[in-house]
Amino acid sequence: MRPSLLKSTAELLRRSRGYASSANPERKVAILGAAGGIGQPLSLLMKLNPLVSSLSLYDIAGTPGVAADVSHINSPALVKGFMGDDQLGEALEGSDIVIIPAGVPRKPGMTRDDLFNINAGIVKALCTAIAKHCPNALVNMISNPVNSTVPIAAEVFKKAGTYDEKKLFGVTTLDVVRAKTFYAGKAGVPVTEVNVPVVGGHAGITILPLFSQATPASNSLSQEDIEALTKRTQDGGTEVVEAKAGKGSATLSMAYAGAVFADACLKGLNGVPDIVECSFVQSTVTELPFFASKVRLGKNGVEEVLGLGELNDFEKKGLESLKVELKSSIDKGIKFAHGS
Repeated sequence: MRPSLLKSTAELLRRSRGYASSANPERKVAILGAAGGIGQPLSLLMKLNPLVSSLSLYDIAGTPGVAADVSHINSPALVKGFMGDDQLGEALEGSDIVIIPAGVPRKPGMTRDDLFNINAGIVKALCTAIAKHCPNALVNMISNPVNSTVPIAAEVFKKAGTYDEKKLFGVTTLDVVRAKTFYAGKAGVPVTEVNVPVVGGHAGITILPLFSQATPASNSLSQEDIEALTKRTQDGGTEVVEAKAGKGSATLSMAYAGAVFADACLKGLNGVPDIVECSFVQSTVTELPFFASKVRLGKNGVEEVLGLGELNDFEKKGLESLKVELKSSIDKGIKFAHGS
C-alpha cells in the first residue's frame, strides 16, 4: 500500500466518523473471528485506526496469516495473531474492546434466524472466555442474529457475575450506514452530511429507520418513497446475499460499519464528548429489555440511552409491528443461554 493511499484511506475514515489522530491512551482491541469474511477487512480497518495501540486477532484457524499480512501496514497498532481455544485467553487479556464477528454467514434463502443454533453456541463460548479474561471490556456484538446473540451474551455475563449493561452493544451501525446511503441517493443530498437514526433491532422488520428525523431534511420524498427506502434498509442484507449469488454476504460494508462503531467506542472511552451512535443495548425506551436507539458513549461505555424522539404515524405503526418479532428473538436468546 503506497503511503499516499494509506493516508487517503485513513483520512476518509477520519472524515466519515471523525477518527482522531492526537495523542491518546493506549488501547487494546481484540477481534474474535478475525480470519473470516467480516473479520479480515475489519482487521485492516482497525489497523488503520490511530486510537488502537494493540490489535489482537483471534480465530479457530487462519489467523497467523491474517495477522502477518495486516502487521506489515505502516500504522502504529501492534498486531498479534492467536489461533485455537488454547490461545483465546491470551488474545483477550487486557482488551479494552472486544469485537465479535465470529460465526457462519448468511446464504441465499437463509434468514438470520436460520443462523441461530450455530452462531449462538459460538457466541456463548466466546463470551464465557471474555467474562474470565477481560470482564471490563466493551463488547461489540456483530455475530448474527444480533437480536438473540446480545441477550445470550448478557445471560452468560450475568451467570459469571461480570455483567455490566453499559458495556454490551449489538452493532446495528450497518443499518444506519445503509439508511444514510439510500436516503442520500433518493433525496439528492450529499451522503457525508446525512444522518438517519435507525431503531428497533437488527433483522428484517425489526429494523426501523426514522426518516422523519433524517438530516438534512428533504421535501422531495413522497410517502411511497419513504416506505420503499424503509423496506430497502430492512432488506439490505438480503440484497447483498442475492447479488453475491451464494458466494457470500455483506462482509465489506459490515466491516466498515463495525470499524465506525468501534471507533465511536474508543472515542467515548478516551473522553471525547457527545459521541452518539445507534446500538442494540439493554434499554427502558420500550417495554422490551433490549432495543436499538441512539446511545451516548462515554468512559464506561453507555453514558445515556436516548429516547426515540417524535415519530410520525408510519413509524409508530412500524414500531408496534416490530415488537412481537423482536421480543421473540430476545426470548429465544435468553432461553438458549439457560438451556444449553
